[in-house]
Amino acid sequence: MTDQISPEMRDAAMASKAWPFEEARRVLKRYQKGAPEKGHVLFETGYGPSGLPHIGTFGEVARTTMIQRAFEVISDIPTKLICFSDDLDGMRKVPGNVPNSESLHEHLQKPLTSVPDPFGTHESFGHHNNAMLRRFLDTFGFKYDFYSAQEFYQSGQFDEVLKRAVEKYDEVMEVMLKSLREERRQTYSIFLPIHPETGRVLYVPMKEVNAENHTITFDDEDGKEWTLPVTGGNVKLQWKPDFGARWAALEVDFEMYGKDHSTNTPIYDKICRILGWRAPEHFTYELFLDANGQKISKTSGNGISIDDWLKYASTESLAYFMYLKPKTAKRMHFDVIPKAMDEYHQQLNAYHKQDLKQQLNNPVWHIHGGDVPVSNLVVPFSMLLNLASVAHAHDKAQLWGFIQRYAPDASPETHPDLDAAAGYAVKYYEDFVEPEKVFRLPTDQERGALEELARALRDGDVALDAIARKNEMMGNEDPLPEVNFHSDEFLQSVVFALGKLHGFENLRDWFKALYEVLLGASQGPRFGGFAALYGAAETAALIDKALAGELVK
Repeated sequence: MTDQISPEMRDAAMASKAWPFEEARRVLKRYQKGAPEKGHVLFETGYGPSGLPHIGTFGEVARTTMIQRAFEVISDIPTKLICFSDDLDGMRKVPGNVPNSESLHEHLQKPLTSVPDPFGTHESFGHHNNAMLRRFLDTFGFKYDFYSAQEFYQSGQFDEVLKRAVEKYDEVMEVMLKSLREERRQTYSIFLPIHPETGRVLYVPMKEVNAENHTITFDDEDGKEWTLPVTGGNVKLQWKPDFGARWAALEVDFEMYGKDHSTNTPIYDKICRILGWRAPEHFTYELFLDANGQKISKTSGNGISIDDWLKYASTESLAYFMYLKPKTAKRMHFDVIPKAMDEYHQQLNAYHKQDLKQQLNNPVWHIHGGDVPVSNLVVPFSMLLNLASVAHAHDKAQLWGFIQRYAPDASPETHPDLDAAAGYAVKYYEDFVEPEKVFRLPTDQERGALEELARALRDGDVALDAIARKNEMMGNEDPLPEVNFHSDEFLQSVVFALGKLHGFENLRDWFKALYEVLLGASQGPRFGGFAALYGAAETAALIDKALAGELVK
């Protein structure tokens, strides 16, 4: 990317208030005097594979990548992104959202890479979850290096920092003990030995920590004494010391994590410094919440998975959702998907009309790293959903008949985004809209307005008369428009006029009535646009059915 950076772009980026640029400037301050000796700036994101990867993990990588891309605009220092999986962690409880979960109970406290894969597809449960994460990261096209804690510890890459942890044991323990309750202090150690016979991760106190030969001595749960070297994968660090030690071992410059980690930041930083590296820059984001306002958890599976989102919308819409207000807690349920899809394409449409400053503040610049495509979603996703609803569509081909009448130049081949969105809309309709549709009969006031709307959708003279009467009522002397039943604006004018003429003081009540009576929902699209897409005659026929009570039946 740096080959494409003009002085104007760099200046604009240095002044941009977009949060990825703000974070990138903080990282750049670390190296005001020159590039790091390791030759690159290292961004890291961590993953605990105790359960299936969830959308929050995806979000960490997406957001970190956005900051990395922003850094590459403001600096010529090379960058590197690591995704680190703590797969040597012991399995503390059996996840409730995996098959054959009962078979995992006997493997509690074993490293996740030693627990059999309940899905039967990989070497271990840890390997399975790592593969799940990598598959989705690769789907999105992230450029990253994947690090496994098992490989990192067992290959010796962590040996030097583990030796320093032994040599600085008292200093690291002092940091940790200040954060613990008195009862826990009596048995706590930063080291967790992996039992040579059972393979379980042990939470036991140390009898001796030998700084000369870098070994630890402890009694196992049966009282048998063991002495093990801290190197070679015999020992792992408790998770808080592991954070700081990993930063020191890899010389990490930036890592973000959820708000639930924020109180531990001083601990991570102090341990990192004790073990020989400057603490990295941090970014703390707010947590995602489920439909009930509860924190999304990997083990409980109470949120949307990455697979779930991609059934109903594009990866870019997911990245857009991740970009928005990362320091604000966001409810993440299926009903946020349509809005994210439409807003993403609205930003795409805006981008190519903006100046450089505006473009760098546009979420799509950060999603696409500056290589921003042109949207060909000529029909909004929310409109496609309503079209699927009234057409009872179970195949996107059913939608294309309406789409091509509305946009004759569009086809699945020339508008692949629109074709994909049509497929997403049908699936979303089947799973979420159809089961929840509840129609009602119109009130007397609504019935009169609907009857006239049906006549206006069939007869241009009736439509023009409605607009003329509304103009006269409002003292508006604007000339009447051309009759065009294919025009969003013309049909919206007719709908608006009839709402006014039939005494709806708040036009929201009129539009809400249209949605509830005709679509079986409490909210919906701009109705003129919907009628243009579905067809004026077809919309009139839909009104006839509603007035006859057929939709309620």
